[in-house]
Amino acid sequence: MKSIFKLSFLAMLLVVVFTACDKVGALKVYAPGTPVTLSVSSTNIAPAIADSNKVVLTLNWTNPNYSVDTSNVKYIIEIDSSGRNFAKEVTRVVNVSRTYSFTAKDLNNILLSLGFAYNTKYPVDIRITSSFANNNEQLKSNVVTINFTTYVVPPKVTPPASKTLFLVGSATAGAWGNPVPVPAQQFKMLDSVTYQGNFYLNGGQEYLLLPVNGDWSNKYSVADKTVPGLSAGGSFGLNLSDNIPGPTNTGIYTITVDFQHGTFSVSLVQQFGLLWVPGDYQGWTPATAPNLGSPKNDGNYDGYINIPAGGTYEFKLTTTPDWSNALGDGGGDKLSPSGGNLFVPGPGYYHIVANTNNNTWSATATTWSVIGSFAGSGWSKDIPLTYNAGSNTWSATITAAAGDQFKFRANNDWTLNYGDTGADGSLDPGGDNINLTAGSHKIILYLTGAGYYTYTIQ
Repeated sequence: MKSIFKLSFLAMLLVVVFTACDKVGALKVYAPGTPVTLSVSSTNIAPAIADSNKVVLTLNWTNPNYSVDTSNVKYIIEIDSSGRNFAKEVTRVVNVSRTYSFTAKDLNNILLSLGFAYNTKYPVDIRITSSFANNNEQLKSNVVTINFTTYVVPPKVTPPASKTLFLVGSATAGAWGNPVPVPAQQFKMLDSVTYQGNFYLNGGQEYLLLPVNGDWSNKYSVADKTVPGLSAGGSFGLNLSDNIPGPTNTGIYTITVDFQHGTFSVSLVQQFGLLWVPGDYQGWTPATAPNLGSPKNDGNYDGYINIPAGGTYEFKLTTTPDWSNALGDGGGDKLSPSGGNLFVPGPGYYHIVANTNNNTWSATATTWSVIGSFAGSGWSKDIPLTYNAGSNTWSATITAAAGDQFKFRANNDWTLNYGDTGADGSLDPGGDNINLTAGSHKIILYLTGAGYYTYTIQ
């Protein structure tokens, strides 16, 4: 029985061996293609804006002669600034056809996307990469260089004829006061259609963009402030119906306004820490209470609170805009989560300082003045500022000569004084003297920002 099994197995093995040795026909070998030769209809193109929709450039190229059906051939048009070896190329994909046309607008947009300036002639390199549809057998053509002169595309939103742009609103340190503090609330013009600036924004508030400081005739705004995510940027226009919603959190933000595309963007630079100051003076409502601010978000807070006459002059500090985390009087200028109400002795404009690292606080009643080299002061006499409860500002009018300087100080003393280091419009404790030009000036001091203070010279 074993012998029969062995013989059967041997027979089957021989059948397999002889079957495997049968020859088949030779596999078909496809010849490789050849790089295409590119030609262009023009090498110098300088269209006018009226030519935007006209064809200004047509590319033609030869057959790469792949040994496949032409329906399986793909072409990639590559375009880049001359001399960069297509490192930052813009591409267009063409299937089957061996020709492609560009309108003036197409080419202009491509060059502008590469960072080119308006109304400037640039050399541009073009080539064709051919391949099978699956990207195999890629072959590159010759490089053709054309010269294209870019043209100005009308912006989606007309930029300000004034070539200036200002920020105004409840989100700003100057609130809705107009004229606004300059330069603290003025944009820098990056180019004819782009403006940008770093600004203090009070969380949860709103703002507008003004082309002319002090003028409400025109403003840039949004169509619908309820659009989700609009506080971080979106579309805007001239004299639309809604204010622009500001970010949720208080801090310093970069705002970029792009008139070319009709869009703006808002990005956080530095978020402030906040304490709310609810009290008898405002109805014990944390959500609507003014704030103390911590610019470095490091537990050191300060701010200015106007407490009018009447009531108990009592208040507390909260770390959120509700009563879930309140700090009260721990005795001996200390803060305590279980303490009673804090209080000041009477009405006044108080500078309140708090430190949540060591739980200390203080409140100093202040009146404000300016002192400087200008007439009537001579660095020896304070010129008092008058408080306006409606705008929550302090102001006075002075007369200066060219080269005069001044500073703000509290209570006719140098213990608490502000200057402007860097001349950026934001006030710094003990900062540099502020320069004046010759003439009569109204000086306005804004202490409403939580930890951020500014001024304007009119």
